[in-house]
Amino acid sequence: MKISVIGLGYVGSVSAACFAKEGHRVVGVDTSKVKVELINRGRSPIIEKGVKEIVDAGVKRGRLRATTDIQEAIMASDLSLICVGTPSQLNGNLDLKYVLRVCEEIGHVLRKKDQFHVVAVRSTMLPGSMNNTVIPTLEGRSGKKSGIDFGVCLNPEFLREGTAVEDFYNPAKTVVGESDEDSGNILAGLYKSFNAPILRTDISTAEMVKYVDNVWHALKVCFANEIGDMCKAQKLDGREVMNIFCKDTKLNISPYYMKPGFAFGGSCLPKDVRALAYKAKNLDLVLPVLNAISDSNERQLERGLKMVLEKGNKKVGVLGFSFKAGTDDLRESPVVELIERLIGKGYDLRLYDKNVNLASIGGANKDYILNKIPHISRLMVDNIDCVLEHGDTLLIGNNSPDFIDISSKIRNDQSIVDLAHIEELGKHHGRYDGICW
Repeated sequence: MKISVIGLGYVGSVSAACFAKEGHRVVGVDTSKVKVELINRGRSPIIEKGVKEIVDAGVKRGRLRATTDIQEAIMASDLSLICVGTPSQLNGNLDLKYVLRVCEEIGHVLRKKDQFHVVAVRSTMLPGSMNNTVIPTLEGRSGKKSGIDFGVCLNPEFLREGTAVEDFYNPAKTVVGESDEDSGNILAGLYKSFNAPILRTDISTAEMVKYVDNVWHALKVCFANEIGDMCKAQKLDGREVMNIFCKDTKLNISPYYMKPGFAFGGSCLPKDVRALAYKAKNLDLVLPVLNAISDSNERQLERGLKMVLEKGNKKVGVLGFSFKAGTDDLRESPVVELIERLIGKGYDLRLYDKNVNLASIGGANKDYILNKIPHISRLMVDNIDCVLEHGDTLLIGNNSPDFIDISSKIRNDQSIVDLAHIEELGKHHGRYDGICW
């Protein structure tokens, strides 16, 4: 392809050099004459392992050059990658002045260009930036329509300083946020030879993915440091503890527990989080991340409660209230806590959970159900239909297979609050509301 890379800082220089190595014709653009001259002499404007050699090879083969003339670069290319900086403002918000300026210049050139051109942004921007800043600016300056006269995509980068070239050629994923399918096809074509999944999505989701990645990495660093602080206070080797922790790729380093939903509960997590926080307090340690876990979990419980209250219906049917589908365990079930708060507010409830019903007859949790939460056990019914008939609001508490096929039984006037992600319900009901989706 013919590519223009606008902004020859860290991301732009690596992208320009590596795409040239892949055989594309690349022209880099920057306002800095020094950077432009360095590249045209086969030298890298950044210090990064491997980039200097790739730049030199690209220039010698005639695949890579640089200019300060953005119009000349865009006219000579089919796809532009915006790689300019998005620094922080004092209030924490992003300063998009460089992105805005480049989009104004690109839009001015697109007004004169007859061929279809794709503008792909690699700069890191908050969700909404593409739709509220980039696209309106391009359309306003060009007098053309995005998705029709030109294409717009977001292509976040996941390059680590020090290993950028390795990360470029061996990414865990390539994300293509597209305004239209044709533009997405063109951008995805850049990565067709890479051994990594190409994940195509909408522009705003692609914007959010980049932030989730970076904030998760920051959280991991803080978590590991707080564990290390606690270990040090007990004369333990925090590195050894975390090395053992990371050996578990089934649960600890895995997608498990990484699906947004309702609050956690059960016999282990709440108890152990409290115990570790108590231990830290006894050691006179201030561990903000660990101490925030229980508070964050409580906020999610309150969010679920608020969703039910906002429906405005006093009759509520609850489907599934054990801590996890397929069990009868009610210990510290967040749905049980939510039920108790609804009872306290005068709501009329009916509850169904097949496994809890069986336990109340003769299971291991019979004593807990009948003696510890008798006010809840009296609201339990024997079948799903009783709940469906009673509730003007239906609360889905867990993802039991029993609830997948109830779509045809739900009335059009019933509201659904789904804490467990029963996907079929969301497809068929206009009054469906998921807690995180």
